[in-house]
Amino acid sequence: MSVIAAIIDTLENKVGKLILKIQNLEKNTQDLHIELTKSAQIIQAQNLEIEALKAQYETLKMASALLGSDENKRDTKLKINSLIREIDYCIAQLAD
Repeated sequence: MSVIAAIIDTLENKVGKLILKIQNLEKNTQDLHIELTKSAQIIQAQNLEIEALKAQYETLKMASALLGSDENKRDTKLKINSLIREIDYCIAQLAD
């Protein structure tokens, strides 16, 4: 009978250790989910910042071209032509 009791005690110990490991893994999983959520928020904020900086760069590039920079004259002319076409379209829509 003592052999069976020893086996049962060993099994109880192993089951207890497995339960502790499962609890630790669940806690680690929760921590990783929280970290993943935070990382996703940081990435989203950085993407918004990148888009804002790209828009600011394009604005600065256009302003530089308007001030006489030879580098971006073609882009500026294309943008001005595009704006003129949009204005003409709006005027045509208002005239109807």
